[in-house]
Amino acid sequence: MSESSMSESSIRQFISFTIGDEEYGVDIMAIREIKGWTASTELPNTPAYIRGVINLRGAIVPILDLRARFGRGVTVTTPRHVIIVVAVGSRVAGILVDAVADILAVSADEIQPPPQIERSDIGFLTGLVTVDGRMVALLDLDHVFAFDDLDLTDGVAAA
Repeated sequence: MSESSMSESSIRQFISFTIGDEEYGVDIMAIREIKGWTASTELPNTPAYIRGVINLRGAIVPILDLRARFGRGVTVTTPRHVIIVVAVGSRVAGILVDAVADILAVSADEIQPPPQIERSDIGFLTGLVTVDGRMVALLDLDHVFAFDDLDLTDGVAAA
């Protein structure tokens, strides 16, 4: 019985989503809401991967275009795109993705570390997991939202 308790505690849950043909996952505990695409208000002097901000029940939430953040061009949005609202530390932000795919429950030992690839920035990843024959890259939201050149809090407050 204690073995069963230990295995249950090592299970982690992720929401997986797609960007093009690639599938990514975010820890379910970081997700606050999933909503359909809503046009955002652009902010001046921000990188292309910052789509702008939306008003989410009175809170101003910055929206990050994950495709653009990964250097794959700006997303051409349609009504089928989705915003996943996440908590990153004390901040709340949205990530623009193509579609939500699945809820994944994986044991911690199934998560493989990202490969060491010279001259590449895979710091966005905490690990990789294979689920039903497909590879899902697990995101490190702290790294995704680490902007050396931008402080969203100051930008929103000044607007």
